[in-house]
Amino acid sequence: MSELRTTLVQCDLRWEDPDANCRMLEELLGELSGDDTDLIVLPEMFATGFTMNSRDMAEPMETSRTVAWLREQARTRGCVMTGSVAIKADDEYFNRLIWATPDGELVHYDKRHLFRMAGEHERYGMGPKRVVVELKGFRLLLTVCYDLRFPVWLRQQPGSDEPFEYDALLCVANWPAPRRQPWRTLLQARAIENLCYVIGVNRVGEDAKGLAYAGDSMLIDYKGEPLIDEPRDVPFLLTGTLDRQALADFRDKFPAWMDADRFEVRV
Repeated sequence: MSELRTTLVQCDLRWEDPDANCRMLEELLGELSGDDTDLIVLPEMFATGFTMNSRDMAEPMETSRTVAWLREQARTRGCVMTGSVAIKADDEYFNRLIWATPDGELVHYDKRHLFRMAGEHERYGMGPKRVVVELKGFRLLLTVCYDLRFPVWLRQQPGSDEPFEYDALLCVANWPAPRRQPWRTLLQARAIENLCYVIGVNRVGEDAKGLAYAGDSMLIDYKGEPLIDEPRDVPFLLTGTLDRQALADFRDKFPAWMDADRFEVRV
């Protein structure tokens, strides 16, 4: 059994300015490396803010300077880096969460639930599948912002002959301050119902549309109790530890999954 050190990066973002955001993040991260953490989590659309200008801001994965920067940061710091960016793929655009490992591997998840109140469903394509990655013996489900509101998409269904699909749910966001209470509540609810850790990273500051973001980045344990909870609307780096043995012990002690309803998700 292992532990997973996870660093939450809560920051303000420069509007539609990838180079400035990458410079800001490098300064904020400082000398943080694999000696200190295993995983660095950046907010949703960390290079641009939550822009609907996908036609101008999205780049192909192969030539994206932001994706190249993320991969290089993972390599030089010696730990996994993750965050979402606007990506163009063929004739479609995606809000894509990138998982970059120190050895250069890239895994991605395309946001499934698109925030129609901002017109995201008109500017980006819907992701076709869930994605689970593995790090130090932990399996993590990748999600982006609005996904958090949809428990059926996120619910795992272990059975007597089926293992838990994931041990932690990771959600990166640009979640506005007026809806901060649902953000906090949903992070805890997803942890409780899935018997897993939840990592939620949100931005702070105000975007070009005048929307304010309160942060509330949190690390929640499998009982829904916060391990990191700093309700401050200022940038910070905080590192918490996920304990695989403690999770396994709790799942054995409190096997609520054995009484759960079974269902199928149609995509």
